[in-house]
Amino acid sequence: MKAKPLNEQVIVITGASSGIGLSTARLAAKEGARLVLAARSEEALRQLADELTAAGRQAVPVVADVSREEDVARIAEVAQSSFGGFDTWVNNAGVGMYGRLLESDVEDMRRLFDINFWGVVYGSRVAVSQLRERGGTLINVGSVVSEQAIPLQGAYGASKHAVKAFTDTLRMELEHDDVPVTVTLIKPGPIDTPFPLHARSYLPTEPKHVPPVYAPEVVARAILHAAAKPTRELFVGGGGKGMATSGMLAPAATEKLMAEVALPGMQSDRPPLPEDAHILYHPSGKLEERGDYPGTVRGTSAYTAAARNRGLILGLAGAALAAVALGRARR
Repeated sequence: MKAKPLNEQVIVITGASSGIGLSTARLAAKEGARLVLAARSEEALRQLADELTAAGRQAVPVVADVSREEDVARIAEVAQSSFGGFDTWVNNAGVGMYGRLLESDVEDMRRLFDINFWGVVYGSRVAVSQLRERGGTLINVGSVVSEQAIPLQGAYGASKHAVKAFTDTLRMELEHDDVPVTVTLIKPGPIDTPFPLHARSYLPTEPKHVPPVYAPEVVARAILHAAAKPTRELFVGGGGKGMATSGMLAPAATEKLMAEVALPGMQSDRPPLPEDAHILYHPSGKLEERGDYPGTVRGTSAYTAAARNRGLILGLAGAALAAVALGRARR
């Protein structure tokens, strides 16, 4: 399927009031896309819609909690009533959690899955139901931790593992049925967004990223690339790709390294966040792209740029290897 140019598209973005979603909304608006912006933070959404409208863009806010199926259905209804539908749906909304698995509250874990996993399920089902006749793109924002788990983010990683399995399975089923919907999984590494500040944390200090850390615009560019050019999956950041490859080639050694580096590396020298800082049960109410990472934040990723341009070559190579493996299996 050939996607429309961005300036001819209507794009739905969940989690649009913060971090990656906010960066993607602003960049998509600059490219001329019309936008349906969804998040729980009503005032922040209205600020964003006003900002984009003042710049001559078209953007409609929808206050929605993606853990509620009826809210997600309403996002699609607003897209239909405002623009006659949509061309790309981006499931971006998500929350984080830091803490040892055996010391984390189970109800908090359930709530994390309600947002991170079930929000993707609801969004994907609504998107495909609308796009299966007209064609379009579904983009799910996952994480590199779906490829290589890391300590202190076990519940978050489990939710992203679930997102990956759901996304990959949906892609196969739609391909089998010749449904003209491209299904993309974006897998960012550590990104300088308010993610650590908004996460549920059980740590004795404020959590922080382990470098290399990238700017949210790097992810936004990857998302919009997938919206304009059919893409199966895309890592954001060479560090994340390297971690995933290491985990595949040397799993035991990689897990040992993760334990040695991540356990101390995710804990800053700042005091712990206030109890009500996390957004598991309530919106942040703020319009913020960036977090407070104190180190170097990379504004580009050479790996991701190369992967975008080499997607066809990599895909053909992967298909050839898969064909060889299937041939051997049949014999």
